[in-house]
Amino acid sequence: MTKSISEQPIKCPHCGHNIRIAIDSSGGDQDYYDECPACCKEIHCHLHIDEYHQKIQLTIDSDDEQVF
Repeated sequence: MTKSISEQPIKCPHCGHNIRIAIDSSGGDQDYYDECPACCKEIHCHLHIDEYHQKIQLTIDSDDEQVF
């Protein structure tokens, strides 16, 4: 991949606030947390690099869903 750092607009899964987060694809697949500047709650981010298709997949969630 030629571009390693980019920005992606997202909506906070807690409050719906529109924010932009920086994505650094040079480190490969990543699982990390970022904080919403509006509600100060943590946003769980999962970054997957699909080198075969030359795509970056970003999944976000509130990380407070319960699984039964």
